[in-house]
Amino acid sequence: MSDLTTTEQANVRRAFRFLRARLGTWEAVAAALNMHWSTLKTAKGEGTVSASMAFRVARVAGAPVDDVISGRYAPDGVCPNCGTRLPE
Repeated sequence: MSDLTTTEQANVRRAFRFLRARLGTWEAVAAALNMHWSTLKTAKGEGTVSASMAFRVARVAGAPVDDVISGRYAPDGVCPNCGTRLPE
């Protein structure tokens, strides 16, 4: 059970992938989030994403937590490396 909606959890998972592109490896993401790798592995798949995870992502990303859970931090169609909009 999570305090986040299904959509909010999906947005946090997208932010996980965005951080992975920025940091290079899933292990680096787990370390940056101060989270055990197995916890991140479960959450990035189809496991439950908690509000605590969203706050950790926001802290590491230097973004407001609202941007993380709303999907504005790592929007679809944006390059995770440089932030430019990808051609459609």
